[in-house]
Amino acid sequence: MQQLKVGYAVSNIDPMIGIELEGYYQIRKCEGIKDSLEVTVLALECGSKRVALITLDLCLIQTAFANRLRAFVSEATGLAKDEIYVSCTHTHTAPYTRESDEFPLEQAYGNFLIHRVADAVRTALADLAPAKMGFRVGEAKNVAFLRRYRMKDGSIRTNPGVNNPDIVAPIGEVDERVNVLRFDREGADTVVLVNFGNHPDVVGGNLISGDWPSILRRTVEKSLDNVRCIFFNGAQGDVNHVNVHPKDGDLNEMFIDFDDVARGYNHAQHIARVVAGGVLQVFDKVKYVEVSDLASLEKTINVPSNKPTPEQMPEARHIHELHEAGRDDELPYKGMMLTTMVAQAARMVKLEHAPDAFPMNLIGVKIGPVALIGIPGEPFTGVGQGLKTSESFELVCPCCITGGYEGYFPMQDSYSEGGYEAGTSRFKAGCAEYIVKEGKQLLAELSK
Repeated sequence: MQQLKVGYAVSNIDPMIGIELEGYYQIRKCEGIKDSLEVTVLALECGSKRVALITLDLCLIQTAFANRLRAFVSEATGLAKDEIYVSCTHTHTAPYTRESDEFPLEQAYGNFLIHRVADAVRTALADLAPAKMGFRVGEAKNVAFLRRYRMKDGSIRTNPGVNNPDIVAPIGEVDERVNVLRFDREGADTVVLVNFGNHPDVVGGNLISGDWPSILRRTVEKSLDNVRCIFFNGAQGDVNHVNVHPKDGDLNEMFIDFDDVARGYNHAQHIARVVAGGVLQVFDKVKYVEVSDLASLEKTINVPSNKPTPEQMPEARHIHELHEAGRDDELPYKGMMLTTMVAQAARMVKLEHAPDAFPMNLIGVKIGPVALIGIPGEPFTGVGQGLKTSESFELVCPCCITGGYEGYFPMQDSYSEGGYEAGTSRFKAGCAEYIVKEGKQLLAELSK
């Protein structure tokens, strides 16, 4: 029987001061480091098959950059492209990785990042040790909330504001499951893989921070002796940390930010502790399973594009031009509604002459009866819930922003309902359901 081997590595990927931060529709420049960004790598080997599972404390990396990174890692390690599984945690206090002479800091940072990731993968492969794997599902209650709400006037709003009296009800269902994989290694630290879906946009401001995912890793490692932790964010496109109906101490040490969202570093710590609690619930009681098969598979699908109609373009150009000129105060919108209209206009301008469909890659990794499936963007929680119903594996871990970034993947109903995510998505209504269908087919192929 083939022996599973597991290696681990972590490395600092902090950027230079002054680099532009990604995640908002306004310019922010890095003013310092609140807590460090990291690349973490879990290397797996079974027989002749090897896979590197990589997470970056970044908001996102564009697909072209992800392809360049994976090619560089492949050349440095001998791993095939589909054996390099790279995800971003989606922290909104991390830098861009633009590849343009117009952005010299971002370009320099991208070049540094690629080398640092390759070094971390090499280190993890050199750290391989015989291991056994167990898994179980914990729970993290009341830290992830749906962010789309039906209002009294019948409209749908994303992040309508804390204690907004016009809120009727949230739309959708939160997935509070915490997927936990435990790898016990001979003569080396245990490694825990955690998978949970929620937006890491809690800290805010202009200081570098990995937000709650990086705090989660440190919390797990402080709570358990001789344990290292790697985190993969799940389906989080329509969930975040905002409790619009807080009570008691729910808003302790939080502030209302420019977009009507309550934020605060202490709340990021709170989320990390609750999710870590979900890990601790099951760490000692995982189900150990035989892993004699490791596999990876990448699949290209074509997703119809969300092109604007000619009638929509005059207003879209007007909004876009005012925003680009720094004249948002001339638009009749405030808070999150301003962000929504600016982002929607940008999508229309960008897609006016777009093709009818975009190619997009899904990637899966099989570790015995467990699978990870990566989606290059931000799927709604319904996508993750749909993929988890796959009968091909005992446990499925959906991962957002894997292999690149192509935007939001909203559920079909949200297009007629409205809101930030559907208004800004590059893809037509039905894209989320199509990803579930194709993803489950990929999982079925991977299980063979």
